[in-house]
Amino acid sequence: MDDFGVKYKCGEVSSMVVLTREQLEERLAALHQASLKLVRDLKMENALETIINVARDQVGARYAALGVDDEQGNLIRFIPVGLTQEEIDQTGRPPIGKGLIGAIKREHHTIRIPEISADPRKVGFPGQHPKMRSFLGVPIMLGDRLLGQIYLTDKIDNFEFTDTDAKVIETLAAYAAVAINNARLYKVLVERDSELTRRNEDMALVNQLAATLTNSSEVDQILELTLTRVIEHLGVEAGEIFLREEGRQGLRMALHQGEAAEAFWTRDHFNFGEGYIGIVAQSGKPIVSTDLQADVRYLRHAVVEAGFRCLACIPLTVRETVVGVLCVATRQERHIDKRELDLLMSIGAWAGITIENARLHRQAQRLAVLEERERIGMDLHDGIIQSIYAVGLALDIARHTLDEDPKMAQVKIEQGIDGLNNAIRDIRAYILDLSPRQFRGEDLMSGIEKLIAEFNANSSALAKIVGPKDGLVTLPTANATALFHICQEALANIARHASAQQVNLNLWITHNRVILEIDDDGMGFDLRKMSVTLGHGLSNMHTRAHRVGGDVEINSSPGAGTTIMAWVPRRE
Repeated sequence: MDDFGVKYKCGEVSSMVVLTREQLEERLAALHQASLKLVRDLKMENALETIINVARDQVGARYAALGVDDEQGNLIRFIPVGLTQEEIDQTGRPPIGKGLIGAIKREHHTIRIPEISADPRKVGFPGQHPKMRSFLGVPIMLGDRLLGQIYLTDKIDNFEFTDTDAKVIETLAAYAAVAINNARLYKVLVERDSELTRRNEDMALVNQLAATLTNSSEVDQILELTLTRVIEHLGVEAGEIFLREEGRQGLRMALHQGEAAEAFWTRDHFNFGEGYIGIVAQSGKPIVSTDLQADVRYLRHAVVEAGFRCLACIPLTVRETVVGVLCVATRQERHIDKRELDLLMSIGAWAGITIENARLHRQAQRLAVLEERERIGMDLHDGIIQSIYAVGLALDIARHTLDEDPKMAQVKIEQGIDGLNNAIRDIRAYILDLSPRQFRGEDLMSGIEKLIAEFNANSSALAKIVGPKDGLVTLPTANATALFHICQEALANIARHASAQQVNLNLWITHNRVILEIDDDGMGFDLRKMSVTLGHGLSNMHTRAHRVGGDVEINSSPGAGTTIMAWVPRRE
């Protein structure tokens, strides 16, 4: 025969159900189709509906249900089949795991009984619940882990579910365990992929913002770019930035964008520790509120009255110092999660750095102006003023020799006129390009020889120089100019103060340096009573040398003359 006999026994009652080969093949085919569908469909809800519908059909149950538990054993999904929506609504909440369902959870094995009401483990049904008699419950296990349960009640063509029915449902439960686990893994992968996508978008925003901000040196532009991108990325209605006031323990609003500007501007200044803005500035930590109306720390009632419910305040920091606070607000119920908070903190760090860089750039510009003024003062002192002083010396000689040697007086007067013309020319040139024309970085030896010739012509002392045999000294323009002006300043000081008879200059070159020694036999001075910060002459010498990486050393004592040793690097 092609028939298969299956015997059922419960207490004193027994029966025989016969399945034909065709019926058995249909059941196996249905299980196979169900397994294929479960493999193809990775969505949890679809998989669960497929499982419970196949289970009900295969064992001929009037009612069926499938429950899925979380890691703690709590029911998180419950799908009933066979009940009308009205019956589902009348039964109330899903089962919580007592009675037979709780027994399956505890024992982790199949329970098959012919009469629910006769089992001591029962707890009964809710008031409007349909009456049910026979019961088949199978745990959905993955290894030792319980994922859920399949419940079937009221077998239609028999008084109880058979052993074969139990084996069919156990097979389906095994499929279900794999399907539920795959669906969970798939959900985790989708969530991780979504999280990675969002993080990549966040990183792209930070990188784009950083690239844009680093090209800006204007604080207003930095604030505008930062706030605009943050509002667009988060999809909020309003934002603002407060900046720390220099030299004060307070912050003032520098920018607002978005809706209800008049509400936010009702208070544009906060001291440290005052309100959300002051608390963030003082602590350096962000604050997020999802209920502004209930938070007494938020001090701008007009913003709450304008309908804003959620707010996030982020510090703008540089080297652990808060330079400002960025706030975004929305009327919608919005939770700023850890990813978005990390994004805002990164943006806050970049904005803080660029704001500080912009301020430093502005300070550098101010310092550059001051340094330029100082340079102009030194150049005027070392160049034009010295030239005018030389004219004064020439005219003084002319005055003393006018009666005794009119010819000499005439020569000195002509030299004075030439000197004044040269000074006028230098002043005009200086007005045009703020750079004296006495030395333009040409050959240093030739420049110093011209200084010596001018010194000898306008001083009672005699100066001479010993230098390289070929007379050429190769130096960067800035270094050669510095050494030239140091020599000019030294000769001017000797002419004014030293009362010297002889001045010897030595210029020589080493592997890394060019050194100039200036030695006079004048009256000298006490170094202990002098300071390079007093008097433009000595201060200018040191400043010029230091600017190009060189130095100046001065040795002198009363009555023993003075020696000045100056050096500059041969390379920049």
